Amino acid sequence: MTHIDGYTAPGFENVRDAFAANFANGSEVGAAFSAYHRGVKVVDLWGGVADPETGALWQENSMILVFSTTKGATALCANLLAERGELDVNAPVAKYWPEFGAAGKQDIPVSYLLSHQSGLAWIDGSMSFEDALAWDPVVERLAAESPKWEPGSAQGYHAVTYGWLVGEVVKRISGKSLGTFFHDEVSAPLGLHWYIGLPEAHDHRVVPLIVIEAPTDEAVKAMMEQFTGPETNLGKALSAPGGAFSDVTVFNSRAVRAAEIPAANGIADARSIARMYASMVGEVDGIRILGPDQVKQASTQLTSGPNIVLMDMDVQFGLGFMVPSSIITNRPRSFGHYGAGGSMGWADPDAEIGFGYVMNRMDIGMAGDTRSASLMSAVYDSI
Repeated sequence: MTHIDGYTAPGFENVRDAFAANFANGSEVGAAFSAYHRGVKVVDLWGGVADPETGALWQENSMILVFSTTKGATALCANLLAERGELDVNAPVAKYWPEFGAAGKQDIPVSYLLSHQSGLAWIDGSMSFEDALAWDPVVERLAAESPKWEPGSAQGYHAVTYGWLVGEVVKRISGKSLGTFFHDEVSAPLGLHWYIGLPEAHDHRVVPLIVIEAPTDEAVKAMMEQFTGPETNLGKALSAPGGAFSDVTVFNSRAVRAAEIPAANGIADARSIARMYASMVGEVDGIRILGPDQVKQASTQLTSGPNIVLMDMDVQFGLGFMVPSSIITNRPRSFGHYGAGGSMGWADPDAEIGFGYVMNRMDIGMAGDTRSASLMSAVYDSI
């Protein structure tokens, strides 16, 4: 039997049962889940094996790379600047980042970057792994790049480029890198263990990802190539910039953990994710990180129609956050972000809940799976 550790407040015991069930049915190897309700931590669970090679167990202070769940943290940074009046999301990106105005991009508003409508989901040509980790080479290429579709005419998931696009705007306004801004303005005030650019001193706490093995069946391989091959929109977006991250195993490397890739390499624990989202829908220990008016703007749907990168799926966005759709069937007015493999951060302003879920066994999909859905459902059943 898998050892489950942690805490559930009275009345939330069924969440522990749902968490244990994910292990019992073989869905999990190691994982953690947390939830805050009305600013109070009501669930904080962890369990399973952190590293199958060594047999090490998931610990209370374990962290893991959360892929696109990072986008929620990056979106919050931009929304903080908007709330303070330092960023006009309807103004052209070139107002803050003049070089971006090249190649016909002079009129693209910041809101298009946040809502995946700018047409810059990948970069033509190749880029070395070292340059992709160095920040300036990537943003210089993005500034010079032509959009892949007419900006605003469609939405297409900027799987990796989103972080540099939004991050450079934050940097131009604040004078701080995205990782530093997030630490100073969000993580430190809330006491989070969530990093975009992990200090080496914390590297020993990071659980390695168990990536999905490539299929060996030729028919399955052909089908995967059809959807995610190097010539598909999704394949190009996932491996951006210039194929530097085409091998997902690099996300277990110290080099990637140390870099700032604000769309894809945040490293966190579940309780920090839940605490951040809870602080956007109410006070947590006296701190409300984003006010209700900006939260309403951030979570108002800006996109429509099929996502031309995510295989025409109905995945919709506000100002950087995913919002409910036919694919993401969370409650109305809720918002957040999922990460490749299954991680999740989500908030519900009506129920005043913040959720956080992380795991090491990656599953297929970028909009959550049954593991996190069962845990969220169990929390709702408890309130």
